[in-house]
Amino acid sequence: MKKKKFYLALILFVLGMLGMLSILTMDIPLPEEVLSVLGDQFTPSQIKLLILINPAIILIVAVLVGTLLYQKVNLSVPIIEKFLGIKQDSIQLREILLFGISGGILTGIVLSLLGLFRLLSPSEFELLSGQLQLTLPARVLYGGITEEIFMRFGLMTLLVWLGAKLSKGIKPQIYWMGIIISSLIFAMGHFPVVFQSVGNPSIIMITYVLLGNTIGGLVFGWLYWKKGLESAFLAHIFAHVVMVLTDQIV
Repeated sequence: MKKKKFYLALILFVLGMLGMLSILTMDIPLPEEVLSVLGDQFTPSQIKLLILINPAIILIVAVLVGTLLYQKVNLSVPIIEKFLGIKQDSIQLREILLFGISGGILTGIVLSLLGLFRLLSPSEFELLSGQLQLTLPARVLYGGITEEIFMRFGLMTLLVWLGAKLSKGIKPQIYWMGIIISSLIFAMGHFPVVFQSVGNPSIIMITYVLLGNTIGGLVFGWLYWKKGLESAFLAHIFAHVVMVLTDQIV
């Protein structure tokens, strides 16, 4: 079993790294002070690779924490577990796919509607979109996979495990605590980019970033709890696909 769990961790690490490498397909806005320090010593491509060091360390920690704890709190990675022989009983593949895809589509629609916030402060949104131009590979691979390994498999699993230890039992409230806290942390994790791009964002921009990312986190966290990590992957991916399509239509 230890060998199979090692392979599970390895597969998730490779998937997470693919997501991180997808960041290389986009222009990453850097503070002037960072460019002034590194610009003379490294090429832009090398600076991009250097930026991946910290996320790579976080990925390793998230994968290790999740692999050690997820079974202890009855969370799952059903498709990969079945593939590796960790899970012996049958899995509800159709439900995993159906809930993941439909959850992602609905989330994408809701988040696209939240995009109406841009009508209240168009200059800020133009500034943010101009600074942060996400490519489709980065949205799908980094957003859909790497962020889910960070926030759901790593952080949410840890929070649920800690909550179960403190309450001496696993109750639905413990899962919701993990889902809500990890969703809020996920949302607030977007603030540095917003402040770097916009400068002094208005309450409208802050509300949009906090609300939009928290809603996504709640859906993805619930799917991880109820249907497994792969369902959360799918939901996050399809949410981005819907948002890209609606942006094209608008």
